[in-house]
Amino acid sequence: MKKYIILIFCVLSTYCLKANKTPNIVLIYADDQGWMDTGYQTKGKFLTPTLDKMVKNGMTFTNAYTNAANCQPARACLLSGNYTARHHVFAVNSTNRGPKQKMRLIPAPNRDGLAVEDITIADALREKGYATGHFGKWHLYTKNGKGGGGALPSQQGFDVTYDSFGDGELPEGAKGNKPGPRSDPKGVFDLSKQACDFMEVNKDKPFFVYLAHHAPHGPVNSRNSTREKIKNPYEACVYDLDESVNRVLEKIKDLGIEKQTLIIYTSDNGGCVKTQKPLRGEKGMYYEGGIRVPMIALWPGVIGPGTVCEEPVMQIDLFPTYMELAKAKIEKELDGENLLPLLKQTGRLKRESIYWHMPGYLDRAKPGTRDKNFRTRPVSVIRKGGWKLHLYHEEWILDGGRKEIETNRAVELYNLDNDISEQNNVSLEKKAIRDELLDELLAWQKKVKAPMPSIK
Repeated sequence: MKKYIILIFCVLSTYCLKANKTPNIVLIYADDQGWMDTGYQTKGKFLTPTLDKMVKNGMTFTNAYTNAANCQPARACLLSGNYTARHHVFAVNSTNRGPKQKMRLIPAPNRDGLAVEDITIADALREKGYATGHFGKWHLYTKNGKGGGGALPSQQGFDVTYDSFGDGELPEGAKGNKPGPRSDPKGVFDLSKQACDFMEVNKDKPFFVYLAHHAPHGPVNSRNSTREKIKNPYEACVYDLDESVNRVLEKIKDLGIEKQTLIIYTSDNGGCVKTQKPLRGEKGMYYEGGIRVPMIALWPGVIGPGTVCEEPVMQIDLFPTYMELAKAKIEKELDGENLLPLLKQTGRLKRESIYWHMPGYLDRAKPGTRDKNFRTRPVSVIRKGGWKLHLYHEEWILDGGRKEIETNRAVELYNLDNDISEQNNVSLEKKAIRDELLDELLAWQKKVKAPMPSIK
């Protein structure tokens, strides 16, 4: 009888330990995968069986946003939990990109990355006993950079860092986008294997995996075996990425830690290879095509299968979410909000509005832009409910501001509920809504001390 009692006690003790274990966190970050670059979003145009399975078994966010329309500032926001207006990483390399004679303002200075003293997700989780691993693209460090240089993964909370195209301690840039061997030209399987090995080593303690792929960012490459069945190069690249994600999910299953692991899949910015229609624009623009991204959360036993969240969320929300999971507290102000009420379907977020701030210029105009010279000019954006307002600083600063708002093209207002393509600017028809959002955006800029472009 004593043997049975001891056996039952051991089983219950093991169960309780597992049930009370601090959750593992896996964050998979695609590079340039747009909102319309998945199978579940395009009714099978893309072959993404792994993402489709995650959608079936987890939660899909239909209004998920990156905090910046290109990769360096997006990553800074993700890891710091702060808007660009606070950390001042606004663009890759420079906010002064494009024909200088066409720039009407002097852009605000740009930082190359987060400072060493900036607290990141990895810093905070490591303080709570997490093993922290970064695998893949970093893009927050520039050797001899003019804008502060940024910091290395090992300086920002990561115990382990690895990149298929370097040693994980170097800036990627063009080097990180050179093709690898034909068996794995984008390094997606190598990176996933390294992440899996890290989870194996740390399976008995909480871990944080930041798996930041180089795919499907160009140059577009895939395995020969994939190209034999998927002729479109970009779709083939997305398929390889999807297959690499499956290997991570299978490893978590094999380790028996599915119910102890929150997995989130998302992308750094909008797509730029395939059209993002019905969304307007693409990477580099602050129309929906540049900032609305795929996002899926998987956590069996916590997140209901096949659930959909339509509430607007941002990548800065992941930091406070992870802090709540780890029961961690940090001495810094986070701009995001804990997503656990949405994930568990127990409540909604408290905030009403979300913001973007880009006080500079990005070159290479593409379809969907306002003019033929730039993807974006200095702009700030607010979304509140279904309403989205763009404030263009050139017209606002130089062409009369609020006094000439009826004619100076400084403001665009869209109702995303019935105009997701942002084709019908209703700023003149909906003046009360326009003025409400404009006042709120201007107040936010003042609150966060957002750097602004200046007059030449």
